[in-house]
Amino acid sequence: MPSRAPDERIHVLASLPFFAVHLVALVGVFLVPFHWWLPLAAIALYVARMFAVTAGYHRYFSHRSFKTSRAFQFVLALTGSTCAQKGVLWWAGNHRHHHKYSDELEDIHSPTQKGFWWSHVGWILSRKYARTDENAIKDFAKFPELRFLDRWHLLPTISLAVLLAVAGGPSLLVWGFFVSTVLLWHGTFTINSLSHVFGSRRYETTDTSRNNWLLALITLGEGWHNNHHYYMSCAKQGFFWWEIDASYYTLKVLSWMHVVWDLRKPPAHIRDAYLKSAPVGT
Repeated sequence: MPSRAPDERIHVLASLPFFAVHLVALVGVFLVPFHWWLPLAAIALYVARMFAVTAGYHRYFSHRSFKTSRAFQFVLALTGSTCAQKGVLWWAGNHRHHHKYSDELEDIHSPTQKGFWWSHVGWILSRKYARTDENAIKDFAKFPELRFLDRWHLLPTISLAVLLAVAGGPSLLVWGFFVSTVLLWHGTFTINSLSHVFGSRRYETTDTSRNNWLLALITLGEGWHNNHHYYMSCAKQGFFWWEIDASYYTLKVLSWMHVVWDLRKPPAHIRDAYLKSAPVGT
């Protein structure tokens, strides 16, 4: 197992809520009354919030792969804040750092450098990356509403839990918040961990990023990770028609409604560059 610096070890006290949410999700489903629609509610909340992470936190705030209004920018940040993945500036700033040093020693969550556990969740539970580095995301840190959401990122998360409890009692709280959030966490985390280990490589990159169709389904298109690392500024990560990218499809519909615009797609010479060289392998 790779060695851990003191600030890379699990911050036990700060991590207790993370493990408590898992415990409630695992045990709670057996303690609350079951209704057929509860799993559907969990899936719906998973999909809606996964879109906020993939299209909002990732493609917009981290990579600026499309444009939108300041109002919808706030909606994306607010919805993303219900996912319990910390604040929008923290998330996007760290993701930019990942791309800058992908799979190098400085990479904050490389499975090839520090192992699966660290890349999947360990780095989040450590003290090392607890603070937001606004210098890494100056373009969005200039907005006071985003700084507020970043500082008080738990407020939307707790508000969602309270709203679900009021609307549907303990059953909806357990399924709609706890179960959905745990699935959302690990669905998102697979891109940091599994997408650098399992899958195929169409493009030669300096990291170990891979395309994985199953992870693409789970994460609404983020599983086309080799595509993304090859040309990271795209709003469309499924470069070809058979590469399902639900986040992009949703953004395309929103563009028809003029909610978002200037969706970046891979130029043909970028998309087809792999045809000019031998296959990279799997």
